[in-house]
Amino acid sequence: MTAVISEHIEITPGVCAGKPRIAGHRIRVQDIVIWHEQMAISPDEIVSRHPTISLADVYAALAYYHDHFEEIRTTIQESEVFVRELQAKIPSKVQQKLRGRNLGKDYISSR
Repeated sequence: MTAVISEHIEITPGVCAGKPRIAGHRIRVQDIVIWHEQMAISPDEIVSRHPTISLADVYAALAYYHDHFEEIRTTIQESEVFVRELQAKIPSKVQQKLRGRNLGKDYISSR
């Protein structure tokens, strides 16, 4: 890590599972990447949504990401797989309720 990036990004065992994050915050580099790349949120908008971080923090996170591209991409993909597996094991309560309502409507409309 360069001196400039290390002012903005830190890795602390036991905090955010030891993932790189904005210094003094629990906002991980991968969160910034997802917001910026997958959700198309601009760095300025990220700062407006999280006013305790600076624009320099966001750009440092993006620079860190590009310096550690494979590592961060792998972490994001592993997280996505974990979420899909968890969703498959534990169905959404909202979806269950909606299915129940739809089943009731089907029963009523078929009479």
